[in-house]
Amino acid sequence: MKYKTWLNDWLENYIKPTSKTRTYDRYLDIINNHIVNELGIFELNDLTPFILQQHISKLLSKGNKKLNKGLSTSTVNTIISVIQNSLKTAYTLGYTNDYFANKIVRPKIIEKQVLCFNKVEQKTIENGILSLKKKKLYGIIICLYTGLRIGELLALEYTDLDFDKSIISVTKTCHDSKKGRVIELPKTSSSIRVIPVAKPILKLINDIKKDSKCNFIIADAEKPVSVRSYQRSFELLLKKLKIEHKGFHSLRHTFATRALECGMDVKTLSEILGHKNSNITLNRYAHSLMDHKQQMMNKLCKIF
Repeated sequence: MKYKTWLNDWLENYIKPTSKTRTYDRYLDIINNHIVNELGIFELNDLTPFILQQHISKLLSKGNKKLNKGLSTSTVNTIISVIQNSLKTAYTLGYTNDYFANKIVRPKIIEKQVLCFNKVEQKTIENGILSLKKKKLYGIIICLYTGLRIGELLALEYTDLDFDKSIISVTKTCHDSKKGRVIELPKTSSSIRVIPVAKPILKLINDIKKDSKCNFIIADAEKPVSVRSYQRSFELLLKKLKIEHKGFHSLRHTFATRALECGMDVKTLSEILGHKNSNITLNRYAHSLMDHKQQMMNKLCKIF
């Protein structure tokens, strides 16, 4: 059996029935764009560890054909996972004589620098949104004070809020697909969480609710908003306010940074962000703790 035939069978019978739509779409794109053209021509038993490693090296050096450069290490690692998972299933079912994809050497992932808005930029964004009085943009402020991801924000419905207890229940997320807006469970179980919400943010949500004709908190007239559309609105806002462009996810990083600056402990922050464990939070935001560390060291030296 040729690898391209098996990839199609594996995708349709083992991934599609058991995975989220977003995962299936992602795997389909990876197979079509980065695997099948180069490796699909091989019979399953003709593939070798060296052939696979050659392909990975090629992706790292010139896998991005549009920009004529290599793919990012995170993208290549995802491609490796697809290759490994598909070949492992083939071996388990007896379609290959051996499983060797685990011999692929993965490129090291370099942790990206966490970008966030400084306090002046944050206040400019908040004031700019309130002065524009476009309630659709209030979601940006909600993210600054809850750490919600964009998909979680846009999937929020009024039924997810308990105004009496001042909490938001995060139980779903959304993303754009070729078929339109898709709502599904969060990527990991730790992302399902309850977030305490401060009264000013609840008041903001109440203001949105007064004129809303949609079940979703962030809506454009009576329609929920797509992820790309909301990202674009954010980009235009930054441009209008003359603030250097940063991705929407920087709002989440800004929340985490401000929380640490205010003295929030890492365990609490980790649970609010929906991280799997506190080490992820600590490693990602260690730089944000530097000012706090300096203050503690200065405090300690008062003994001297």
